[in-house]
Amino acid sequence: MYQNKVVIVTGGSQGIGKHLVQGYLALGAQVIVLDIVVPENVKVDFYQVDLGNVSMVDRAFESIAKQYGHVHILINNGAIANFNKPIQQLSYEEFSTVIDVNLKGAFACARHFISLNEGQDYGRIVNVASTRWNQNESGWDAYGSSKGGLVSMTQSMAISLSETPITVNAISPGWIQVADYQQLLDCDHQQHPSGRVGKAKDIVNACLFLTNVENDFVNGHNLVVDGGMSKKMIYQDSLQP
Repeated sequence: MYQNKVVIVTGGSQGIGKHLVQGYLALGAQVIVLDIVVPENVKVDFYQVDLGNVSMVDRAFESIAKQYGHVHILINNGAIANFNKPIQQLSYEEFSTVIDVNLKGAFACARHFISLNEGQDYGRIVNVASTRWNQNESGWDAYGSSKGGLVSMTQSMAISLSETPITVNAISPGWIQVADYQQLLDCDHQQHPSGRVGKAKDIVNACLFLTNVENDFVNGHNLVVDGGMSKKMIYQDSLQP
């Protein structure tokens, strides 16, 4: 399905991104990874990039342009998710760093992707956001803000690129457990109307759907993949095992 397609995955060395890379490789795509961490998978073309450093992004895409000439899919998955602390302790610099990587980095990659997709009859951008863009917990102010911006940017880009073959959609994962799934408790699964905590494959499947060459009528959409959790009113006493 993805033979002869060039796919760029940011943050593709670990976590959900690693599974996204594997999903596209299995379907015959040429996959390029932009990340700080070196991937274990030797089948990918890797560029070591800090997404918050626009010069590094520029250089990576210059090399991609020389090697490939064009690209078909961009998955903006790379993000910082570790500055969860009380807002009174969150520094301006920390907040700015999260925005630089999660939002401005995605914009920088999209801008280059649009140029490299010119002349193609097919293009897809998928921004990996989060259900935290509109539902959150205390201490996730920077992360939630960055993901809210990403959803808004998705909607705006879909309109701005309406004269091109590029569709722009977002995926907002809920609770996705990438490792140690068997260690989850029954009460963890009970929070989800689907009856289980999410797995990386759930995001991979959503991404493959949105980037399918025949799916050009889904555009500007934020696809929430959370097992229905964000639609459920949860009372603490209902979660007792």
